[in-house]
Amino acid sequence: MPRAAPRKAEAGAGTPEGALRVPPNSRDAEEGLIGSLLIDSKHVLDLCADKKLQPDAFYHPNHQRIFAVCLEMEQRQQPIDLLTLTDRLRDLGELEAVGGDAYLRQLIDRTPTVEHAVYYVDVVLQKYILRMLLDRARSVAESCYSTADMDAQEILSRAEQSILEVGDFQTPAHAPWSQQVDRVSDEIGKLLSEGGCTLTGLSTGFRNLDTLLLGLQPSEMIVLAARPSMGKTSLAMNIAENVANGCNPHTGYGSSGREPRAVAVFSVEMSTEALVRRMLCSRAGVTWSDVVRGFCNKDAQRRLFTAARDLKNAKIFVDDTPGLDAPQLRARARRMKAIHGIQLVVVDYLQMLNFPGFEREGRQRETAAISGALKAMAKELKLPVLVLSQLNRQPEARDRGVPKLSDLRDSGSIEQDADVVMLLRRPIRSKGDPFHEKAQTNPGLSIIDVAKQRNGAVGEIELLFDDKHTRFNDLSSEGVDEGAVPVAPSEGDMDE
Repeated sequence: MPRAAPRKAEAGAGTPEGALRVPPNSRDAEEGLIGSLLIDSKHVLDLCADKKLQPDAFYHPNHQRIFAVCLEMEQRQQPIDLLTLTDRLRDLGELEAVGGDAYLRQLIDRTPTVEHAVYYVDVVLQKYILRMLLDRARSVAESCYSTADMDAQEILSRAEQSILEVGDFQTPAHAPWSQQVDRVSDEIGKLLSEGGCTLTGLSTGFRNLDTLLLGLQPSEMIVLAARPSMGKTSLAMNIAENVANGCNPHTGYGSSGREPRAVAVFSVEMSTEALVRRMLCSRAGVTWSDVVRGFCNKDAQRRLFTAARDLKNAKIFVDDTPGLDAPQLRARARRMKAIHGIQLVVVDYLQMLNFPGFEREGRQRETAAISGALKAMAKELKLPVLVLSQLNRQPEARDRGVPKLSDLRDSGSIEQDADVVMLLRRPIRSKGDPFHEKAQTNPGLSIIDVAKQRNGAVGEIELLFDDKHTRFNDLSSEGVDEGAVPVAPSEGDMDE
């Protein structure tokens, strides 16, 4: 058995009511861990490194300092044992402060074997986590008492983030550079050995779009912008449906060849009921007006019930809270990631969000703060965030009617923060559009202009929009490259 049970007073257990409560700690475990370190430093320091144990994980100051000196000696590649540690502490003038050489000898004498070092590390770590939780809770309480300049939802968001960080503290904020290089090298080697790859992120369900984007990439903010009534919500919901139900670019889009992924949809504009109604009818190929008027034959009814069954099993989580602000959205997405494991976030749409504290600074400044928060959320949760955005009226004032990046409404920060910007348009709506003549024979022709892609090429993708059923489809099922017009990355994109 490992050492005797920790003394009661050390963790506050059995403390008389009203007495000062001692934060959770175990002196026995800390002494056992340092004693084990002095017996077999290499093995024990490896255990500590594996658990990301740092000096502040120890509660008692003398143990913190002893462990910090041991880490320093390890970095200098100096041997660590009773004699070398004693000499180092003496040179630093700290030997007596930590208890003297007699205390260090006592630590070794109280440690019968290093086999229990794993147990000691675990106990020290558990007590440290409890102390961190207490500190975070105390900080949240202080914030609640000083709410003069802070919104309650913002305090809630910060509280959730601080608590979740306790569970993530063992993971280093930045992976070692060598590991990153090895990971990318392995990825390159795999791609070359397989003759290339058409998909490295989540499939959108549209072949030509996947060819250009290689899928929706983790940690990226993807902006889908258009003028009103161009179908941007329909396209976003089609993508969400494809991700949630699983689609495979090799065995057929819309099939269950790829693993279904959980999707979070934040719909500030439309209600959940309206989204479900639209998605259900779109998938079944039935118009809502026909359903309302009862003009559905048996085949249409069968398709509706089949679509309902498929969508019922899809992991789609919709939040249609009106007046949602950016900090609330980020907190809720963080919670969905922890509970449901979401792999994609869809936000419909950016200009409907607000950000407490920035309202008085003007809409442009507030939009910049919202955009920055959404980009930060993508990086924090390590998943793609598809953000819908409005365009201003400039495209309608131009002869060609083709939107540009500068047409993003309210703030240039959207273009700056986004990793990918897709501009959706319907050529049939503008006579000056280069695709207008082609759209005469196919009014459903839609163009997705990938105007910015930070890590790839830009170009235009042709899709067909079934306005009646609010559904997008690939222009042709033959040839992955048909409809895709990739060009070189715009100057500066690869440098950002």
